[in-house]
Formats: sequence, C-alpha cells, structure tokens
Amino acid sequence: MTAFVIVPTAVGTVALGLVVLGFGARRLLGLRIGALRSLLTGCTGLLATGLVSSAMGPAAAGTVLVTVQVGSALLAAMMFLALSEAVVPSGSVGGIVRWPRSVRRRVARTQRFTELSRIALRHGLGRLPQLSGLTGPATSATRAEHARALRLALEEAGTTFVKLGQVLSTRYDLLPAEFIDELSLLQCAAAAEPWDGIEQVLTEDLGAPPGEVFAEFDTVPLAAGSVAQVHRARLRDGRAVAVKVQRPRARQVVERDLDILLRIARRTGERTAWGRSIGVTGLVRGFAASLQEELDFRTEARNTREVAAARAADAGGHPSQDPDPRPAVKIPAVHDDLTTARVLVVEWLDGVALDKAAESADARGLDRTALAGALLDCVLAQIMTDGVFHADPHPGNIMVLDDGRLGLLDFGCAGRIDRVLRSALRDLLVAIHRNDQQALCDALLELVEHRPEPADENRLTRDLGRFMARHLVPGTRPDREMFAALFLLVTKYGLVVPGEIAAAFRSLSTLEVSLGRLVPEYDIVAEARRFAASQARRKLAPGSLGRAATGEMLALLPVLRRLPRRVDRIAEALEQGRLSVNVRVLADERDRDFVRGIVRDVLLAFSGGAAGVVGVMLLQTPGGPEITSSVGLFEALGCNLLLVASVLTLRVLFSLSRDRR
Repeated sequence: MTAFVIVPTAVGTVALGLVVLGFGARRLLGLRIGALRSLLTGCTGLLATGLVSSAMGPAAAGTVLVTVQVGSALLAAMMFLALSEAVVPSGSVGGIVRWPRSVRRRVARTQRFTELSRIALRHGLGRLPQLSGLTGPATSATRAEHARALRLALEEAGTTFVKLGQVLSTRYDLLPAEFIDELSLLQCAAAAEPWDGIEQVLTEDLGAPPGEVFAEFDTVPLAAGSVAQVHRARLRDGRAVAVKVQRPRARQVVERDLDILLRIARRTGERTAWGRSIGVTGLVRGFAASLQEELDFRTEARNTREVAAARAADAGGHPSQDPDPRPAVKIPAVHDDLTTARVLVVEWLDGVALDKAAESADARGLDRTALAGALLDCVLAQIMTDGVFHADPHPGNIMVLDDGRLGLLDFGCAGRIDRVLRSALRDLLVAIHRNDQQALCDALLELVEHRPEPADENRLTRDLGRFMARHLVPGTRPDREMFAALFLLVTKYGLVVPGEIAAAFRSLSTLEVSLGRLVPEYDIVAEARRFAASQARRKLAPGSLGRAATGEMLALLPVLRRLPRRVDRIAEALEQGRLSVNVRVLADERDRDFVRGIVRDVLLAFSGGAAGVVGVMLLQTPGGPEITSSVGLFEALGCNLLLVASVLTLRVLFSLSRDRR
C-alpha cells in the first residue's frame, strides 16, 4: 500500500518540478515557448538539481542550502533555454517538422534556378552587376547590346520575368534610355494551353462543364498570354461575353519564380552597390505583391466595377456642358455570378485593338485626335477625381469600338489614390498650366512622404523652374528624357514619392505610348493643361462652389458649436490666473516602452552586480553562525546571492542579445 502512495506522489512532484522550472525560466527570460521546449527546459533543470544534490551530499537536505539547489536548477534551465533559443529560434521548429513536405518545393526551386542560370549564361548575363551599365562608363552601343541580351533572357525565362521587364520599362529614373527602349518590346504572348486543361479549370471553378454554363463556347482562344488566355462565348440569354481563363499551373509557376526573384533581389541588394542604390529588394517586393493580386481575377473584377462606378458617378454629377463632347470610353460590365479566382467573364466589346486602330479610324471617318483626348481625359479623371485608375493602359488594353467609342480592358493592375494626394495632384497640374514654379514646388512637397530641409526649398523651386523652362514650354513634347529628369530631380532632394503616386506616373507614361499610336506627336502636356483648366473652371462653377461650401460648413459646424464654450473657459482661466499649458513627455507608447526597457535592464544589471559583490564578500568572511558542521550561514547566503546575480545577469545579457537581433 505504501508503494502505491509513494509512486504517484513522486510522479506528481517531478511533474510539478518540470512545470515550475519551465515556467520560471520562460518568465525570467521573457520568452513564449511551446510545450516541447518547456518540457526539455524543465528536464534540464531537474537534471541540474540531481547533480547539485549529489555534489552537496545529504548534509544539505533540510537546510537553507535547498535554495541553492533550486537556484542552480533554475539557472541551468535558463541557460538551456537561452542556448536553445540562439540555436533554434522560436517558431523554427514548425519549419523543421514541415521540412519533408517542402523537399519537393526545394528541388523544384533548385531546378528552376539552374534553368534560369543557364538562360542568363546563354545570353551573356553572367556578369549582371557589371553589364547593367546603369551608372558606369559604358557607351550607348554597349548598353544597347546589354539591354537586348536582357530582353531576350527575360522573354525566355517566362511569365514572371517578362512582367518584371514590362514594369522596369517604365522606370525612367532607374534605367538608361537604351534599356527602356528594349524592355518596351517585351510581350507576354505564349502558345495556347490545350483545351483539356482550360476545360478542367472552367469545370472546377464554375461547378459544371462549359457546355452546360454557356450556350456557345469557342475552344480556340482569341489571345493567349503566359498567365491566362481569352475565349469568346455566349450566355444562355444570348449575350456575347469574353471569358478569361487562368492557365492550370500559372499560380504555382509564378509563386515559384517570385520566390527565386526575391532571393536574387535580397542577395543583389546585400552584395552590390547599384542594387542598394536603386532599392532592388523593395522594388521586387512591390512587384511581387502586384503580381499576386493579378493572379486573383476577383481583384480584377472588383477593380473594373469600381472604375466603371466612379466614372458613371462623375458623369452623372457633372454633366458635360460642351456642345460637342468627346467620345465616351466604354468599360465592360462584369458578370459576377460567373467570376471566380481563375475565371473572369466580362461583356464582349466589338472593335479593333489600338495597335491597328489608326487605319480603321481613318476609314470610318473618326477623329483620332478626339479619341486620344477622350482617352487622356478618362485616365486623368480616374487619377485626379475618382481615386481608382487603370495602372497599365498600354495599347493592348485599349480598343476602338465599332460604335466609335473607346474600350478600356484588363483592370488586373489598378492603382488607388486618397483624397489628399488627389488634391495635391490637381494643384500640380494647375501649377503646370499657369507656369508657376513656386506653386509647382508646393504641390510637389504635398505629394511626397518626406520633405527636405526648409533651406532646400528655394533651390528646389529654382530647379523646378529650369525643368519647366526646358520640358514644359509650348512646342515641346513629353518624352523619356522629361520623365527621367523629373525623377532625378525628386531623388536629388531626397524626396520620397509614395508608391501610389509612382504608379500614377507610370500609368501616364504608358498612356503616352498608347496615345502616340492614335496620334503621332500627340502633345500630352498641352492636353493635360487643358484638362487642368477645365477642372479649375468646374470647381469655380456656382454649383461646385455651393457644394464645396456646404461640405466645409458641415465639417466646421461641430467646431463652431464648441468654440464659444472653449473661449469662455480660456478667458475665465486667464482671469483667475489658472491658465497653464500641459506638455506630455514620452507621449508615444513606443517611447515609453523603450525607456522602460532601458531602466529595467539597468536596474537588473545593478541588482545582479550588487548581489554578486555581496555574495563574494560573504563567502570570504570567516566565522559566523554554522548551520551544519560543514556549512556556515555566511556561506549559504553567499551561494544564494551568487545564484541570484547569475540569474539577473543572464536575463540582462539575453535581453540585450534579442534587442540586437
């Protein structure tokens, strides 16, 4: 009977010791750990208890030296936990457990990386940092040769890298003109996916074979890209639609390539000066986020609906007063009930792609200048007024419709701008229209996230005046040199342009190419000035002024209602000599946490040092009361104080090492 009582008691004591030691070590080090690590920490502490007890002998039992055993166990548990955290940080064990499942992904990534390396070597890109020619003394012919090699390599590498090259083709601030010209030739055309794979995607996403969902479905694609292809179909009610279907393995291929691209970008940013100077890691991360959104066709459907709704609301709220209005821009309607992450069904638009629209427009007697103006007005209104805009208006995404209107397609890449930035952009356009360099400087500073020192504003204003005199005078046309000069000017003064503003500039630079397909030598600056003037006149119209005044009054009404009471309180406090100003130091919670951390570590370090000094002094002090025949009180207290000093010192060192990481 005694054995049946002793065994559960011993097991319970051991379990309690494991829990207490694991919890104590975790709390003292300020860590959150899992059950497995906590169990191992407790076992290490109990093992240390056994070793210390064996070394001290039976004389220590029942005396104050028990605290030495407990302290030694706790110190050993903390040391084990600190070392294990340094070797295997928290959260990485899950990765080790999932390692077998990631082996195939690692092998696939290695194979793809090997394939990309062969492509790079085949096109002479083995010395990429040197052949970039971005800032070096390479001649124009050399840069053109390198740019062509880069374009061919990107085309052979596939979807992700072609799209990256297309994004880079608009970065006048990063690449020389030779690279911009060559990368602008990149196209995403690809061989059509076999019908079996497309049919499988349609069946899985729509819940039925395409023959049951659509009255007619053309199995031969109208266009095939590297991510998706487009088919023509007819609904059961007779309406013609365009069906965009994602290739079966497009997401896996893009995600694998993005993973490789991010790794290359991080390594390039760490090891090369030009990679750090252009922020290659941030650039690739932004590109990856944008491409991930494009893989979900529901995002494209939402963007299409939002742009169409914003344009309809603006047209309804501001009817045109022009007796000869420009042709409208048509945005296809989305069939939400048939749209999924991999399938997008939109209204069919009959027309000709912008690449081939010039001859067609002339044959039908259409005014190409009016068409170009309508397109520019639409995109500028999306950016300046609506706040959601088509971020990639290249010629392949624009059509001249059979009814004489324009059609805007493919809203997979859309940008968004808030009200404050839209107002600053309008001010910038008005300043350009008025040739007011001071107003242009003020609008530019409202756009950026980081302003220069006030002493630099005068120089910035003068440089902007020179920029306007060179690129924005009558008779000049916007070109790559103008966009490059503007971005270089922004970079020179340390201005940080928000990502949405950079996207708007990229959209306008892409639009300039599309407008040139309709009207060669199209003066986008003059038309943008006309748009700015019309927007200013619209704001000065009686109806607009009344709406603006009403909105401002509604915003000010609560303030005006409280103002008399506050003025009365201030006057009363001033009269009675009770007026004071409260200044809160360390109002930010992060600042308070930082100060708390410093004070805590200083106090712990001081306490640990004091305990260690006193412990050493007690151990070296002769005499004093004796607890046992071999252990004195001073020795016991000294050992305990040294353990306390060790625990506190370990806590401070661990805290400092974590902060450095």
